[in-house]
Amino acid sequence: MIDVKKIRKDFPILERQVNGYPLVYFDNAATSQTPVQVIDTIVDYYKNYNANIHRGVHSLSQEATDAYEAARQKIQSHFNAAHPYEIIFTSGTTHSINIIASGYSELLKAGDELLVSALEHHSNIVPWQMLCERTGAILKVIPMDEQGVLILDELDKLLSDKTKLVFVNHVSNALGTVNPIAEIIEKVHAVGAEVLVDGAQASPHIQADVQSLNVDYYVTSAHKLCGPTGVGMLFGKQVALEKLPPYQGGGEMIAEVTFEKTTYAGLPHKFEAGTPNISGVIAFGAALDYMNSIGMENIAAYEEELLVHGTKELMKIPGLKIYGEAAHKTAVISFNVGAIHPYDIGSILDKMGIAVRTGHHCAQPIMDFYKIPGTVRASFSFYNTFEEIDLMVVALKKAITMLQ
Repeated sequence: MIDVKKIRKDFPILERQVNGYPLVYFDNAATSQTPVQVIDTIVDYYKNYNANIHRGVHSLSQEATDAYEAARQKIQSHFNAAHPYEIIFTSGTTHSINIIASGYSELLKAGDELLVSALEHHSNIVPWQMLCERTGAILKVIPMDEQGVLILDELDKLLSDKTKLVFVNHVSNALGTVNPIAEIIEKVHAVGAEVLVDGAQASPHIQADVQSLNVDYYVTSAHKLCGPTGVGMLFGKQVALEKLPPYQGGGEMIAEVTFEKTTYAGLPHKFEAGTPNISGVIAFGAALDYMNSIGMENIAAYEEELLVHGTKELMKIPGLKIYGEAAHKTAVISFNVGAIHPYDIGSILDKMGIAVRTGHHCAQPIMDFYKIPGTVRASFSFYNTFEEIDLMVVALKKAITMLQ
């Protein structure tokens, strides 16, 4: 069981007011809030052992290196990677995806096929379009249905010996749909292709076991997991990462440099050029410690209760339509009310202290599918309450009255 009152004390921002109202933060799918335990970790680094990592012989450098690599091991354990060097630190999910897209530039030829799902964030669409422009590969789309669920029968038709890589999110950021990635991975591997899973929206709610899934690449961002912005993870199987060329050149990613030739370091350093976000990585590990202290299963169970309550209360409002009605989804409710523009609703909710996201959520193809300009998206986290949902519903009713 979750003690929400106790948990909320760890998040100072939840005590502030917005426009004279208590903050109700329902924009967790964009970024989660950060507990004091993680904030203190960042402060501790800069106050007590701020130094560059690896190769330094002085004490501060060694302390920073130890903390940095301990975070790598925490993340390896959380996602059950086989080896710590299969965890590559990046600036976030987008950076992680671009590393793979860049590496695949040397592996593809004209006519090769890549498959993307219709549910993707732009970060898992645009890099692959750019890759196809560079290589002559062909991008094909796994379609979705009205409930916001991928049509796997169509995936079967798209897969062939021309398929080289399939990319799909674990959870849709716009709709909350949980995709059957284990089934998708099995189907893709059967034709000899690889799979990249965007886990940014899943990681706060679902603890992915990358070995059990047998996924080739899994990516996420710390700021979705109560961690800081500007740091993320690329998991890749050792065999998958070793066949890719380096993404950037610079310090740390080398074995030996001469003006005639450079040889590259092994994993993970091959993909970690330059000075990294040291405090961010250490805080990423602290964030996972925090969430695991609560329990990922406890978090998922409580958020499911929030989702059920929110869905039930919102559906009582005349003219309200929810987009994304998959049987299995995370605590995201994306909706519109009649012909009212989502931006107008979001602006009025903000005046009453309710923080929701409005727009296309960097998922324009989904909005085009539904023939809408965007949605209002309320996304819940384990530090939210049923009372906050009720406040949103009251505020929403006021907004509708003002806008109709």
